Amino acid sequence: MTNTPELPGWQHVYSGKVRDLYVPAATPDDDDSWTGDPLRRSPLVLVVASDRVSAFDRVLDPAIPGKGALLTELTHWWFEQLPEVPNHLVQPLDDRFEVPAVPDEVAARATVCRTLDMFPVECVVRGYLTGGGYQEYLQTGAIGGMPLPAGLSDGDQLPEPVYTPAWKAPVGEHDVNVSYERTVELVGEVVAEQLRAISLEVFAKASAIAEAHGVILADTKFEFGADRETGIVTLGDEVLTSDSSRYWDAEAYARTDAPLGERLASFDKQIVRDWLSANWDRANDAEPPALPQDVVERTAARYGELLTRLRG
Repeated sequence: MTNTPELPGWQHVYSGKVRDLYVPAATPDDDDSWTGDPLRRSPLVLVVASDRVSAFDRVLDPAIPGKGALLTELTHWWFEQLPEVPNHLVQPLDDRFEVPAVPDEVAARATVCRTLDMFPVECVVRGYLTGGGYQEYLQTGAIGGMPLPAGLSDGDQLPEPVYTPAWKAPVGEHDVNVSYERTVELVGEVVAEQLRAISLEVFAKASAIAEAHGVILADTKFEFGADRETGIVTLGDEVLTSDSSRYWDAEAYARTDAPLGERLASFDKQIVRDWLSANWDRANDAEPPALPQDVVERTAARYGELLTRLRG
């Protein structure tokens, strides 16, 4: 599925659809700390965002040039906007760690992070009703067991942002929307409340920042873990990127006489999803078709436009 580069000073330990994870090559594997999982025995992880693009749980060809660097730059920018929220970034002057040099070939796409004890909860916050949340609402009148007002339409702003967590399923399985009460069972009452409160707080601040740049943050997901030294709930993974969030152009959204597809055009890989939906029979075709060059180019431009808009 991937052509994962070998990086001097680092050992590759995992590849997802989009990102590759490495730990320092010197990470011990023969002492009492051995658990069988390199991420459990290393204090550091190098997260490299590739240019790969996935849709409908499949990695597609070709990749989107520059996508990994754009996502990395965007998530770093958002961490800078949220200094009050503990995060997993390793700062350049942090002398607690011996950090191997990050090779130039991946430097623009790489983030050096502290490893956390990740919570099995995906913290989703929705300010607008759309996507899978809208489909669930049509069937149940609620999202994740949380009742919503009747008569809402696709794209409507919710009376207030709602926290709709999901259980992070094992690799290869789909995440499952769960109730807040279920998250209490998964992580305990104190941590569950912290996850909800921090997620809603960060969403509110990020929404205000996006709005100031003419962009709507419709929904997003956060992932948190416990700091291994202090136990503090810490923000990890990518944050408020095009792959973890749904952004709309505020001016386009306000054009209520325009087609819904134009009003809700997102700054992400929606172009890819739409093309695949029209050109790939997922039920009968084993492999998705290669993406046309114009789809690749328009998708790359959409990712880049969001970063430009937010950074001003």
